[in-house]
Amino acid sequence: MEFTKFLHSESSRQPHYLLIGSPVTHSVSPLMHNTALEHHNIKANYHAVSVRNSEISSLIAHFNRLEFLGANITIPYKETLFDAMDTLGMEAAQIGAINTIVKRDGKIVGENTDAYGFRVPLEDYEDELAGERAIIFGTGGATKAINFALLEMGVEEIVMVSRRPGRYNEATDVIMCSYENWAAYAEEAAIIINATPLGMEPNTDASPLKDQEKGVLRDKICYDVVYNPKQTKFLTQADESGGIPIGGLDMLIHQGAKSFKLWTGQEFPLGLIKMKLEDVFPN
Repeated sequence: MEFTKFLHSESSRQPHYLLIGSPVTHSVSPLMHNTALEHHNIKANYHAVSVRNSEISSLIAHFNRLEFLGANITIPYKETLFDAMDTLGMEAAQIGAINTIVKRDGKIVGENTDAYGFRVPLEDYEDELAGERAIIFGTGGATKAINFALLEMGVEEIVMVSRRPGRYNEATDVIMCSYENWAAYAEEAAIIINATPLGMEPNTDASPLKDQEKGVLRDKICYDVVYNPKQTKFLTQADESGGIPIGGLDMLIHQGAKSFKLWTGQEFPLGLIKMKLEDVFPN
């Protein structure tokens, strides 16, 4: 739903949580969070709203309404809304981007649960990542959380692939490169991550890798933060090349679980939510 349309709807006058981004029509976050709210008998609803840049000021004003209880932030506003918060959680402040808004003690608080969500599917691989190199395609707000998580897990070197590497300012221990020369760093990498929207519905035939480059994925952990479709082209390239594929759905679930706990103090009903998602993403 468009944000302006939401503001004029009856839903905006009821207790609610929001997913804020553009686009949001592909998102299963409303299914997950409404399932959790119903499970805990919490009288509120979760809505996905598509926000234009011109609507940001009215969106920020909306945060102060009593009916607004919290939000998730997705592309492209994880950095845009960072400075609009009254205060920041510790990880959000360190990361420099938010994906969750919490109302706490009368303040609008920016939090980041992406780093936590990203880490959970990698728990079995932490020993393989310590002291190694990671390659990340993309330089958006999600990438900042991924960088933070990788460094927390002991990754020694991060290479970020950007279409405009000269325009990106990051910590000095991050190597910037282009899509033309990234493969020179691949041999010694332990993990290769797609943190771009490439491959997301409806552009499911896209990948950050050219097909002729996919051989470098052999024996690498290949992590795609895109979750819709569940099997992206990047993950298919990993399968075909002998890589270790990890899809983005578990990251989505676990970052959502932490957001829900911050909002409500309640645990995400993971089993129930995974069962609901099986209907959306059958194996």
